[in-house]
Amino acid sequence: MTKMLRRRAVAATALAAPMIARHGWAQSVYPNKTVRVVVPFAPAGTTDLLGRIAAAHLTEVWGQQFVVDNKSGAGGNVGAEIVAKAPADGYTLLLGTVGTAVTNQYLYKSMPYDSVKSFAPVALFGEVANVLAVHPSVPVKTAKEYVEYCKQQGAGKVSFGSPAVGGTGHLAMEYFESLADFKVEHVVYRGSSLVLKDLLAGHIPSTMDNLPPYLPHIQSGTLKALGVSSAKRWFALPDVPTIAEQGFPGFDAAPWWYVAAPAGTPADIVKKLSDELVKASKAPDVIKKIRDAGAAELGGSSEDLAKHMVAENAKWKKVIEAAKLEPQ
Repeated sequence: MTKMLRRRAVAATALAAPMIARHGWAQSVYPNKTVRVVVPFAPAGTTDLLGRIAAAHLTEVWGQQFVVDNKSGAGGNVGAEIVAKAPADGYTLLLGTVGTAVTNQYLYKSMPYDSVKSFAPVALFGEVANVLAVHPSVPVKTAKEYVEYCKQQGAGKVSFGSPAVGGTGHLAMEYFESLADFKVEHVVYRGSSLVLKDLLAGHIPSTMDNLPPYLPHIQSGTLKALGVSSAKRWFALPDVPTIAEQGFPGFDAAPWWYVAAPAGTPADIVKKLSDELVKASKAPDVIKKIRDAGAAELGGSSEDLAKHMVAENAKWKKVIEAAKLEPQ
């Protein structure tokens, strides 16, 4: 090769280098293809709605499709397993619940994933209050009076309904019982709608369950709300005190949702997702959508989520062991 040709080759390479670099950078930007958001419950429930809110926000911000994929079964374990075993590239995410993150490991004999080791925490994304509600005929107005009434009637003489053994309502009541030293009978139903039907009819005196289905009946006066299980008063029932502020400090049994990725997902992808979801939880339009779905915004970074999981693990493990719930 002549000296002139060598110079031309070097010059051509130098000119091409920025183009190659730009091309390579563009290909590596996340996300550059469709992202699958696995929701481990059926369509139309609150978990599904929150998954769609998160997916729609990320799609709008980044211009790539985030598509919800409902994979229900085993209290969320079926969907969570799919994410746990997916490639750790940020293109499969989980919109999980306190069950998939914490309580299921104590309620199922066999788990298809490790609640901590199988995932990279991304962000907290919402919570919902449980409500302690009673039929109007029950002669109590507060959570404290409910405890006293149950004690006067005798252990197990007063019942409460909830839609599942080991569900968030059941565990919240077990937690409350251990904190306040009283005992009620658990009546299990196949869905909140059936609990509500029997509560309205007076067939059961009380419930501890996710608030949204009961809200219209509390607002109309056909049911009495004695307290909410969240750490602070609920936006839709500002006049109803928390159980904690009624003489049971520290009581916090609000089910929550989060986003996670498979363990080993690159830290820069996790941070990008985390930062954007934290921003979303503070955006008025996203907050409105979350509240319209019956939940409340609960923002938190990947670090916040990891710390929250540690605290929730300690709490619910103790509650489940005290309740002597056998893994199924």
